[in-house]
Amino acid sequence: MKLVVTIREKMREVVLWMQHAIYTKVFGMDIHYSVKISFSAKLDKANPRGIHIGEYTYIAGGAIVFCHDYARALNTDTYIGKKCFIGANAIVMAGVIIGDEVIVGSGAIVTKNVPSHTIVAGNPARVIKENIKTKKYGQIVYE
Repeated sequence: MKLVVTIREKMREVVLWMQHAIYTKVFGMDIHYSVKISFSAKLDKANPRGIHIGEYTYIAGGAIVFCHDYARALNTDTYIGKKCFIGANAIVMAGVIIGDEVIVGSGAIVTKNVPSHTIVAGNPARVIKENIKTKKYGQIVYE
């Protein structure tokens, strides 16, 4: 049984490595190698060089990160900082800058820049807590 788990874990690591290689080498996205992206998350490929994601960030299932706005004929850069967590089904609109150590709640729609060390949630996303600290992958640190 232990061997099966180990093989599964290794296979997942290989698939995640391949996903990162496709995003960075094929599409040209700026994604740190430590970033974890759920297989069901969507990163905008209309302007792939506009995606920038910092180290130890996690993007959960169903989340969407845009870097273009067809209605306004806008191709822009979207930044997500270090040690962030983007919740399930959250949407980050084109041109938004999310600071370091930010938690974006599930289902939130981020339409404006988000300062570092905050939690945002809602539609549109609003700051609900400030001065937070996170560790790897946006896990909150309680002091």
